[in-house]
Amino acid sequence: MKKIINTSNAPAPIGPYSQAILTGNTLYTSGQIPIDPKTGQLIMDTITNETTQVMENLKAVLTEAGMSFDNVVKASIFISDMNNFGAINEVYGSYFDAATAPARETVQVARLPKDVNVEISVIAVI
Repeated sequence: MKKIINTSNAPAPIGPYSQAILTGNTLYTSGQIPIDPKTGQLIMDTITNETTQVMENLKAVLTEAGMSFDNVVKASIFISDMNNFGAINEVYGSYFDAATAPARETVQVARLPKDVNVEISVIAVI
C-alpha cells in the first residue's frame, strides 16, 4: 500500500506526480529543484544557494514523512555542469554525517526542469 506525502513546506508538484511516496518502510522522493515554496520563485543566484534550497525542500518532505537525512540510504544528483560538482557536493555533504552518508550517483545531464542547475531525489527507510 502506498501513502502520498505532501507538504506545503516544499514546492508543489509542477506535473502529475507526488512529492514523495511512502510504501512499507521506504520513502521515495521526487526530484527537488530550487523553488522557494513560500514564494514559488526559483533560487538561482549562486550554485550554493540553489543547492541549499534543493536540500531544504528535501528536508521538508522527509520531515513530513517523519524522517530526516539520517534515514536516507540513496541519493541521485543531476547537475547541468560537472564544474559545479565541488560546490554542490559541499552543500550536500553538510546535510549528512560522513560516516553514515548514503549511497549516491551524480550525473551531468543536458537539461533540467525550468533550466535549473541541480535536481536531487532520495530514497529513505524507517
